Amino acid sequence: MKRILKKVLYLPRIPVLLLIKLYQKTLSPDHGWFKARFPYGYCRFHPTCSVYGYEVIKKKGLLVGVPKALWRIVRCNPWSKGGEDLP
Repeated sequence: MKRILKKVLYLPRIPVLLLIKLYQKTLSPDHGWFKARFPYGYCRFHPTCSVYGYEVIKKKGLLVGVPKALWRIVRCNPWSKGGEDLP
């Protein structure tokens, strides 16, 4: 019963995770079509914001993961020091 409940709660994450993967493959300056223009990377954080968002949503779910991913994106600006941030 617990496994079934876990799988049902995992289902809403799938479309969000697919959207993040689509962004990474297309528009992301670190992973997508434009990575040739930024050979040393573009993101100030490690892992990049999209990888962090993907991992945190996959591990913690939408209710916890989306606010954490959005907070990470808000902090990614020219005045930020960046650094390592683990989900």
